[in-house]
Amino acid sequence: MFFQQRYYYFIKLEYLGYAYHGWQKQPDVKTLEFVLQRTLKYVLDSDVIRFKILGAGRTDAKVSAVDAAMELFVDGAQIEDLLLFKEKFNANLPADIRVKEVKQTNANFNIIHDSKHKEYVYLFASGQKLHPYAAPFLFGFREKLDIKIMQEAASIFCGRHSFHAYTKRPKQKTDFYREISEIFIRKNVWLQANFFPEKSYALHVVGSGFMRYQIRMIMGALFEVGVGEKTLEDIRNSLDPSQESKTGFIAPPAGLHLKRLDF
Repeated sequence: MFFQQRYYYFIKLEYLGYAYHGWQKQPDVKTLEFVLQRTLKYVLDSDVIRFKILGAGRTDAKVSAVDAAMELFVDGAQIEDLLLFKEKFNANLPADIRVKEVKQTNANFNIIHDSKHKEYVYLFASGQKLHPYAAPFLFGFREKLDIKIMQEAASIFCGRHSFHAYTKRPKQKTDFYREISEIFIRKNVWLQANFFPEKSYALHVVGSGFMRYQIRMIMGALFEVGVGEKTLEDIRNSLDPSQESKTGFIAPPAGLHLKRLDF
């Protein structure tokens, strides 16, 4: 069998996820993985060159990212000019996806296991109908929220806990324990636009890894605290592995952003 040398590339990118059905390729829907692969087929001339991609921190439908990453594996031909490759890649991608960095790596690098910290931000406002242009970036909660009690509730999630109540459709033998190193709610100063409401807020969550829907379900529980439907004690009990898991409100995806990915 003829052996082709494999070359490895680390790619940082950012995208507005509002028009996509998440990262992972799926039949009959537009996903980020599908668009990236289709573009690379042209850029790399896939009739001659074989390749595949692997993403880190696969995002759900409508979730955006300013610091996403993927690994590109190319068999049989090295990319000679990375700057030219980046320019050609960007020139052929749609306007809502942009490659920020391309660098060569090696077989020792693993984009899944070498990811150390991820920071997600969930943007929201409350008590008002938002400008339609804000829809891809932040969620408008219809009722007034008690931000102070939500901030107190958010601090309960910090540390290592069983997040069995904060994921949906887990696989058999799933380890529900995850560690959140930092979590807080503050006034949104991260992303601004003249069509945003006068006051908006941001939930920041930092950890090494998260389960499916975990952050959106945490945000949903905090919304429930904010309107008095849940108490601080309810939040503490939800992290007790002896308590039965109950799926609560899942915050809509469009307010969620992958802000930082450290390796």
